[in-house]
Amino acid sequence: MTSESVVLVDDLHKKYGSFTAVDGVSFDIRRGETFALLGPNGAGKSSTIEILEGYRDRTSGTVSVLGTDPEKGGLDWKAKLGIVLQSSGESGNVTVREQLSHFARFYPSPRDVDEVIAAVGLEEKQKTLIRKLSGGQRRRVDVALGVIGRPELLFLDEPTTGFDPEARRQFWELIRRLKAEGTSILLTTHYLDEAAQLSDRAGVIAGGRMVALGGINEIGGPDARTPVVRWLENGVQREQRTTTPGAVVAQLGEPEGLEVIRPSLEDVYLQLVGDTESGAFASEAGASTAKEEVAL
Repeated sequence: MTSESVVLVDDLHKKYGSFTAVDGVSFDIRRGETFALLGPNGAGKSSTIEILEGYRDRTSGTVSVLGTDPEKGGLDWKAKLGIVLQSSGESGNVTVREQLSHFARFYPSPRDVDEVIAAVGLEEKQKTLIRKLSGGQRRRVDVALGVIGRPELLFLDEPTTGFDPEARRQFWELIRRLKAEGTSILLTTHYLDEAAQLSDRAGVIAGGRMVALGGINEIGGPDARTPVVRWLENGVQREQRTTTPGAVVAQLGEPEGLEVIRPSLEDVYLQLVGDTESGAFASEAGASTAKEEVAL
């Protein structure tokens, strides 16, 4: 991987009237890496991504995608992007193969249609009308349409919604192949195991702000990754956070309920979001109290 960035976002703001959806977000995506943008619903992820894709104008800040300001991107620039939305408006009255063949004509160097159909596991359904597919199969068509143009930068917005476990694993292999070919990928997902499996780095947005940014195994800082030893003592649960869990276990022997928990990305994410939401609640409560005191 090179240090060249295909996405640069600096102090991004987006307001809708008096509501601030994105409040000073900054990050970059390097060429050839998979970057996960994580956050709860309403955190500002969708607004950020739509700005990067050129679908929505920003209020302020600097944004560059493949060397172009998305607000000024033309057809040549758009042809370098692959976009898999949470839902699509694909025609239901054509077959899978017909739809992919049609979309392939829009790009200067598309992928082979047969290759893409196989990659998303739709060989047996390629002659089936899209409207007759199951929800999970239609989602695979969405992914196929997103990669058919051989994009330099691929946006994946909740790509495996509706996939069964086997289909998810097959999709992961497809993403790894795209990454090996040099495709840069921006992934949003509520499946934290998916983000951990596929991503090099991640950013966590909460309340419109970037609350954590870093390597997928480093985000949250060393304290958030410190293992926890738990056990029962006289029927009461005890726990100790330690960087040397083996030594603690050796001292304890074999107490009832002994377990060593190494925080996962999901654990770290939930802690980050929870802390942010608690802080926001406290700020709102403080503001309300101050208003009441002024009124008094």
